[in-house]
Amino acid sequence: MVAAGNAESLTDTSCDPPVRGFLHRAAEPIGDGLVFTHGAGGNSRASLLIALAEAFAGVGFAVLRCDLPFRQQRPYGPPRPGDAERDRQGLKHAVAAMRKLVAGRVFLGGQSYGGRQATMLCSEEPDLVDGLVLTSYPLHPPGKPQQLRTQHLPNLRKPALFVQGTRDPFGSIAEVEKALRLIPAKTQLMPVEGVGHDLGFKGKTRREDLTSSVLRAFQKFFG
Repeated sequence: MVAAGNAESLTDTSCDPPVRGFLHRAAEPIGDGLVFTHGAGGNSRASLLIALAEAFAGVGFAVLRCDLPFRQQRPYGPPRPGDAERDRQGLKHAVAAMRKLVAGRVFLGGQSYGGRQATMLCSEEPDLVDGLVLTSYPLHPPGKPQQLRTQHLPNLRKPALFVQGTRDPFGSIAEVEKALRLIPAKTQLMPVEGVGHDLGFKGKTRREDLTSSVLRAFQKFFG
C-alpha cells in the first residue's frame, strides 16, 4: 500500500478478478468496515465516494472504495452487458479483503450501477455482509419506467438503506418506495430534496451536508 491523500491505495492480485481501490483507516477504529463502489460512468476516485469514505472513517469505520473489474480493464466508458457477473465477483473479493481487516460487521454499497450489483450479489449470497448502503439506485433506465430492475429484490434478505434524489430520472421516490416493498428485509429510504442522480456531487463539488445526513441515517438505521 502507498499513501494517497487521506487513504492508502490497495491492490490484491491474489484473486481473480483482483481487488483495487483505496483504503481509509480510522484514527479510532470501531472494528466495522464498509466496501463502497462506483457507478457505470465513474471510478473509485469519484467525489461522492471520497466524501462518504471520509465521513465513515471519521466515526471509526475502515472503508474500501473500490474499482469494479470493468473499470480496472477500461479507464473510461460504461460496463458492457457481459461485465456484470464478473463485477459482482469483484465485489465479493473486496468484501473478503475487508473481512481480513476488521473483526466486526461489514457493510457493502455503491452508487447507481455499483449499488445494483451489490444488491444482486447479496440476493445470491445472503450471508455475505451485514447490510447495504445504496445511493442513487438505478431502478430503471431514464424515460423507461416499464423496464424495472427489480427481479432480484424479493431475494434480498439483508437490511438496506437507500439514498435517492427527488429528481433522479432512474427512479422517482414513489417508484423506489414501491420497489422496496418487494424486499423482505428491513429497508429505509432517505430522499434527498432537489437533486438528481449525482446527488449534487458534480465534478469536484462536494456536499458535506449530504454525507453527514447519510452517516446519521446509517447510524440510526443499523445501530
